[in-house]
Amino acid sequence: MIQLLAPTHWKDYELIDCGDFEKLERFGNAILIRPEPQAVWKKTLSEQEWKKTANITFRGRSATSGEWVKKNQSIPDRWHVEYKNNEVAIKLRLGLTSFKHVGVFPEQAVNWDFISSSIKKFKTPQPKVLNLFAYTGAASLIANAAGADTTHVDSIKQVVTWANENQELSGLKDTRWMVEDALKFVKKELKRGKKYNGIILDPPAYGHGPNGEKWKLEDHIQEMMQDVVQLLDEKEHFLILNTYSLGFSSVIVENLIRTSFPSVKNLETGELYLQATAGVKLPLGVFGKFCNV
Repeated sequence: MIQLLAPTHWKDYELIDCGDFEKLERFGNAILIRPEPQAVWKKTLSEQEWKKTANITFRGRSATSGEWVKKNQSIPDRWHVEYKNNEVAIKLRLGLTSFKHVGVFPEQAVNWDFISSSIKKFKTPQPKVLNLFAYTGAASLIANAAGADTTHVDSIKQVVTWANENQELSGLKDTRWMVEDALKFVKKELKRGKKYNGIILDPPAYGHGPNGEKWKLEDHIQEMMQDVVQLLDEKEHFLILNTYSLGFSSVIVENLIRTSFPSVKNLETGELYLQATAGVKLPLGVFGKFCNV
């Protein structure tokens, strides 16, 4: 069944408006204007309202980098937000990076809820969860806080360090940090005979491993999926696949999962979006997920 899913209860995040290839959003007390290639429609609010509301604006110098302009220099480059649902709570350190990101993808909160609720359903005392392409670790910390033995894999050392900061900020410990190419790591785990109760994949369209390994979503995702499903525990498991590639639909994700794991049960596919306070919906990737308890 194809679904449209959006976070609904995150008090520290709000998409205020989006359009004209930009988005106006609030993280805690920081209100940002950032580029958004998906927002091809007109803004709902006026330019004057945007400028009056925002206190930090990203100005791109190229397609991949830029700088942040603040209304007031007393505004910090780093700040904290909290996320909590009925099962867990975590804290995240956000920051103004030169490539427009701040350290979290807020639409993923829907998947965080799925992770924590799935883990709480398991009978396994300390289920094992693997987070691949794990970035700054929000999903890893949600799994950890829900009681899982969590392994976090990302190819960039700086973001793994950032994830560890988030772990300390959240009062958690014992996440297994791995700076490694995700596909190589999965193949090593297969050889070791490892099994996981939960696997999270949030691969980029393009990427590089720590030793120059190249990742291109359409070239490598089939191989990754065929390997990953072999790591799933037979009795209790969940899996999330999330993609941001503009060329991928939820039907492609469904086909990838069903052909890699023909015995899949309770598969849900769809599109993640953020609901703007101004009224429009901002699509931000497609997902496939399933849980077997």
